[in-house]
Amino acid sequence: MNIYQRAKNLLLAPAKEWQSIDEEDVNSSHVLTYLLVLALIPAVAGFIGMGFIGLNVFGIDSVSWGFRHAISSYLGIVGGAYISAFVIDFLADKFQATSSFNVAFKVVAYSYTPMCVAGVFYLIPSLSFLVPLAGLYGLYILYTGMKPMLKVPEDKMMGYFIVCLLSMIVVSMVLGAILVAIFVNSVYF
Repeated sequence: MNIYQRAKNLLLAPAKEWQSIDEEDVNSSHVLTYLLVLALIPAVAGFIGMGFIGLNVFGIDSVSWGFRHAISSYLGIVGGAYISAFVIDFLADKFQATSSFNVAFKVVAYSYTPMCVAGVFYLIPSLSFLVPLAGLYGLYILYTGMKPMLKVPEDKMMGYFIVCLLSMIVVSMVLGAILVAIFVNSVYF
């Protein structure tokens, strides 16, 4: 699997790429490798942008701030994908979808593509607001991937998507709060 080609195809033609992904016999370690590589983009860009380009705010060392942002970003993406995949797999039976953690992880990990690629905007801290906006396109990729990958019945699709979306938001908020408590609050001590 070519990571660059997969990301490009998911961004430009997600419905067609999901059909290709569905036909592949790829285990979750390949998908994890894809996610680990893509998660480096916002982590490294955030470290450079907030650590070297950013300003020294409130007497906090900007390099330390950039490092903390990089670690929390990386852990948030990878951990958020795993926890979200677990929840989506858990909910699959309730919506008559295919119950498989590996398939759920594929859907979630690949839906993180736009946000990870847009992580390059962390290089310029004033453009970092574009990263969450790219995450909205990731929701579209998630939606287009759920039907072919999780085999969700048409009448259950919207309900399952909304529940998955809400669960991903909750996972993101809880994980974000934990990471902020660990990495940001410790800046002052």
